[in-house]
Amino acid sequence: MAEAADFQGTSPSPARRMLRRAGALLAGAPLLAGLLQFSAAPSAHATGQDSLRAASGSRTVAVSLDSLSPSAPSDDDTLTVSGTVTNNGKQAVTDAHVGLRVGQELGTRSAIDDVARRTDFVPIADGPEIGDKYAQKFAELAPGVAEHFSISVPVDKLDLGADGVYELSVSLSGQTSAQPWEQVLGIQHTFLPWQADDADTKTKTTFLWPLVSTAHMTAETGPGAQQTPVFLNDDLAKDLAPGGRLDRMLTLGKDLDVTWVIDPDLLASVDAMTRNYRIQTKAGATPVAGTHQAVAKQWLAALQQAVAGKEVVALPFADPDLASIAHSGTSVTGSLSQLKDATDVASSTVETVLHVKPDTDFAWPVDGAVDPAIVRVATSAGADKVIARSDSIRESDALTYTPSAARPVGGGTTAVVTDARMSTAFEGDMTRAGAGTLAVQRFLAQSLALNGQTGKQRSIVVAPQRMPSASQAQVMAQALTALQQSTWSQPQNLAAAAKAKPDPEATTTIPSASDYPSSLRKRELRHSAFSVIARTQDKVDNFKVVLTDQSRVVTPFGRAMNREMSTSWRGRKSAAESFRDGVEAYLDDLTDQVKLIDKSETKLSGHSATIPVTVQNNLVQGVDHLVLRLTSTNPTRLKIGGEAYAEQPVAVSGGHTQSVKFTTSANANGPVTVIAQLYTQDGQVYGAPVTFDVKVTEITATVMLVIGGGVLLLVLAGFRMYTQRKRAAAGERAEAAQETEDAEDGSGGPDESSSSAAEPKTGGPENPETPAERLTEESGSRSRADAPEQASDPAPDTAAESADPSGTGEKVDR
Repeated sequence: MAEAADFQGTSPSPARRMLRRAGALLAGAPLLAGLLQFSAAPSAHATGQDSLRAASGSRTVAVSLDSLSPSAPSDDDTLTVSGTVTNNGKQAVTDAHVGLRVGQELGTRSAIDDVARRTDFVPIADGPEIGDKYAQKFAELAPGVAEHFSISVPVDKLDLGADGVYELSVSLSGQTSAQPWEQVLGIQHTFLPWQADDADTKTKTTFLWPLVSTAHMTAETGPGAQQTPVFLNDDLAKDLAPGGRLDRMLTLGKDLDVTWVIDPDLLASVDAMTRNYRIQTKAGATPVAGTHQAVAKQWLAALQQAVAGKEVVALPFADPDLASIAHSGTSVTGSLSQLKDATDVASSTVETVLHVKPDTDFAWPVDGAVDPAIVRVATSAGADKVIARSDSIRESDALTYTPSAARPVGGGTTAVVTDARMSTAFEGDMTRAGAGTLAVQRFLAQSLALNGQTGKQRSIVVAPQRMPSASQAQVMAQALTALQQSTWSQPQNLAAAAKAKPDPEATTTIPSASDYPSSLRKRELRHSAFSVIARTQDKVDNFKVVLTDQSRVVTPFGRAMNREMSTSWRGRKSAAESFRDGVEAYLDDLTDQVKLIDKSETKLSGHSATIPVTVQNNLVQGVDHLVLRLTSTNPTRLKIGGEAYAEQPVAVSGGHTQSVKFTTSANANGPVTVIAQLYTQDGQVYGAPVTFDVKVTEITATVMLVIGGGVLLLVLAGFRMYTQRKRAAAGERAEAAQETEDAEDGSGGPDESSSSAAEPKTGGPENPETPAERLTEESGSRSRADAPEQASDPAPDTAAESADPSGTGEKVDR
């Protein structure tokens, strides 16, 4: 790209520098001639540079450059270079020494890239050694043995000329028994940025310092009102502990002038760790208590101090994968709503935890790769600035310098284009000291080369990898410290860089979808992942309407679904699937805590009765806005409330059961299947139905004949008792009349009258003697006791139940 253009606006090299370089070439001519002479020995067919490289054997010894200090020296400094040399050959190297070489000035950024890729010795490019005085000698290097070296040389002895970037090489020269002449057997190339005085125009450099992590919290919370969070594992505690990745990012970043780019999910997770929390161990096992509250508190307190007064940019919650949403999620209903929710909650989370107001206007796609769909998605949630990268939004070949980061791309959106070379300088394995030193020098070289391209002041943004390792963070901090102490760069925050005046020559065209890197597209979340997220959201929506405290479910599951869309799942397909499945399974388990209790077969005798159906709520909170529907599959035989089905509202306190009673009426004999189903008030099915059989036994004609016969017998018995009592009364009257007549005639004496009065009567109302008379008396007694039925009526088969509404519920017996 155009960033490779030559320097413009620099002063010509002084005459003495030209003479010095010419002298160096003349001095190196005998060595070059000797090397060319020996080149014929290894291969008669080798010619030119290939012959030279073969003769030099410049890969025989590995040279590691472990430190270079200062990274950007000034005139009065002493340059110290240290490292190790290791003989990788099979023969010992004798008469060896390590020396420094200052090569040619590198006039373009592309030239720096070329040197960084080069591994062999090229005499003209690498230049001569800086004298024997500044070399370290070794009598012998045994095969496989590493030897340490350290060389110090005053900078003014390097004969550096005009300001710029110079190639600096560390070489090991010696000989072997197979090739008994002095030759370069190992070399390591690096760069020496040289800016003796303050640059007339300094580059404004913005460095993003990302605090981003993977998903740590699940949707699960512990029992009880406290909602104790449950973590997937204890990895976050390891990252926060001294020496951990996040600890190093914080410790190193607090002393740098950087823009903090933070995922609010990380803050929420660490904040949750400061209190009681639990950790999953294995599937189906009870989570164990977490024990790293002190580590979390210490890290969070240190972060609050570090960001005080600094610029903080908040990503959407859990850092959603914008490219995956754009390419696979927009076709699934609700994906953009999830992104909007993640953006809305970001600011409040950062303010609550860090007590600073973040900037939420920036969207950061993976590796800064963009296409029109990604830009649309990135701005759909409210962001109006997209952090892209210069290897995605490329400049035209006509542009001879690197333009400022900000440029309008239409629709009120600003693309903040980060510098690809400087942003990717710290990728790869930085655990080796040599790799870190090379990365620092290359980063500084690119920065200085960029500054020297033109006399215009420009705003450059550096966005390193999202989750640097501890070693990468160490190298980043080292490079940034040197840059901020340099004479050609000055810090600037991201908001200022985004507001900088756009370069009119810079491209403002978003690349097409076909230009999006296939390597990145292969690692995206697929359509199926967003389908699972949408299904989970539907279940949450259906569940929350029955809850008396929706926040206990909506908040943890909402954040869990944000995590399901996280950029951190790239390259972790199985882990992402497991997390999504776990969230949905836990939601299903919670939903099943509110359910209908199974019923066995119910017998129904007579024309009507009530059927109870029990609803159980094992949740901590109460449920409401539920409707229980009882449906008869054969309403001709059995009706519920006079219809094919009936509904009743349901409200059950947490940890209780509730019985709901339905009135039924039977019209014919036989079994009837009845279905009980819960619904939400908006008509959505809730939970599984309960199906049971009702066996109907209707009153038959035979039973009616038996009852009718019994009634007839009672009537006949009553008639008989009536006639008998009538006859008895008539006889008593006739006897009384006879006694009266005898008294008047004097036929009865005192003894007879006395005897008649004292003798008890064997019949009469007070002491009935006949069965009929006793039956009449007993029947009258039952009538006086308000007996509900006749004595011959059969007892009912189905006990009567109250149809009144049931109470508030019964406590679940656990």
